[in-house]
Amino acid sequence: MNEAIAFDTHQFVKNLTESGFTEQQAEALAKEQVQLLNSNLATKVDILAVKADIETVKLETESIKANLEAVKAAVKAELEAKLEAVKLRLQADIQASKVDLLKWMVTAMIAQGTLIVALVKLL
Repeated sequence: MNEAIAFDTHQFVKNLTESGFTEQQAEALAKEQVQLLNSNLATKVDILAVKADIETVKLETESIKANLEAVKAAVKAELEAKLEAVKLRLQADIQASKVDLLKWMVTAMIAQGTLIVALVKLL
């Protein structure tokens, strides 16, 4: 087994035997301690793998950002085009309303003129 950290098992066993453990118990504890340390610590290979994963995520994030910018530009262009179309349609509607209003005003002026002429002739 490849140890992730330096662990002095001899000193560990020596300390335990001096504290009253049998040599067999101390060796079993040392073995378990080494296994526990190795299973819970990251190795250099683990860290390099995580770094590679982080770089992959960074590249994917940059790609997503670029796609997002492209989508934003496309949506903006589409909205501007639709806004321009609405603006043109609104201007046409206003122009048509002006023409209709002018027709009604001229018709009303002619009717008033006719009414005034008729009243003058009657009086």
